[in-house]
Amino acid sequence: MSTILLIEDHQIIRENTAQLLELAGYTVQAAENGELGVQLALAARPDLVICDIMMPVLDGYGVLQIFNQHPQLLGVPFIFLTAKTDLADRRRGMALGADDYLSKPFKKADLLSAVSGRLSRFRQLHPVPGPGAESLPALPDEAPPAGDLADLSLDRKAHLIRKKQSIYLEGDESTRLYFVQRGRVKIVKTTAAGKELIVGLHGPGEFFGHLPLLQHTPHTDSAIAVDESELLYIPQEEFTALLRNPAVGRQLVHRLAGQVSEQAEQLLALAYNSIRRRVADTLVQLHEQAGGAGADATIQLTRDDMAALVGTAPESLSRTLNEFKHDGLIALTPNTIHVLEPEKMRRARW
Repeated sequence: MSTILLIEDHQIIRENTAQLLELAGYTVQAAENGELGVQLALAARPDLVICDIMMPVLDGYGVLQIFNQHPQLLGVPFIFLTAKTDLADRRRGMALGADDYLSKPFKKADLLSAVSGRLSRFRQLHPVPGPGAESLPALPDEAPPAGDLADLSLDRKAHLIRKKQSIYLEGDESTRLYFVQRGRVKIVKTTAAGKELIVGLHGPGEFFGHLPLLQHTPHTDSAIAVDESELLYIPQEEFTALLRNPAVGRQLVHRLAGQVSEQAEQLLALAYNSIRRRVADTLVQLHEQAGGAGADATIQLTRDDMAALVGTAPESLSRTLNEFKHDGLIALTPNTIHVLEPEKMRRARW
């Protein structure tokens, strides 16, 4: 009998959902907030998690991040239960590794179908050997695959990269995967006229450079250190060998799906959104990456880099930032930006 961990702060929704799942034959553990849910999961690993996003103490994104980072919880199927339908929220969840979304209010049949489908898919990827079954032998001349994509970053020498130093350039041969241990790296596309557009910004704990390894092509963009950074290099052979593990392939698919969705949304924003809307969305995104709240959640990015991330001229960016400052939405210093009203910026119509 499968055990489902249900994390939902609304008591009536939590009780009704738990009752429905129990009637369907599942064992249910219920928690009223994310922190309690993580504690229950650590005490007894669930077979699947259904988790609300907007909760006190620890929200759904925080819960999923803990599941991704904790060896005991890694790989548990994860379904978000949410009233939020914004594309950016879905993109963020999928980038973190969520398996599915259910929007409130949901139909009973949709809930049971999602749960059954995810559990069935998980069993296909992680079959349990029957009595007396023998494990498959390792492929010749290859080490057995590691159990997680994060294992690639263990026990490796860190390479110091100076600020503004190029890591690779467009057209270079792709020979390794990169892991950011400290600092930030921007992924840049350059036009024929020499203008830059930043299509990715990677911080500690993130991989980059995997797409050309999968496609067996040279790099189609450039990677440049935003700050003084420490990177770990993973040879192509080790990365390819790890992909033999279905669970790792699943993690990689989630990462690629998140990147594709993010870049598609960036293109739509460049085509249709005003400069004020694009700057506001970028500030909110950088604010969340910096910690989301408190005095330490400051954005440290040059005006040129932020302009390349937004897709506008530095002069237009500076003018928009000064307008936001005048409206009391942000605080500016020569080197930092502090978002004071992220919710107002997120919901404003410009």
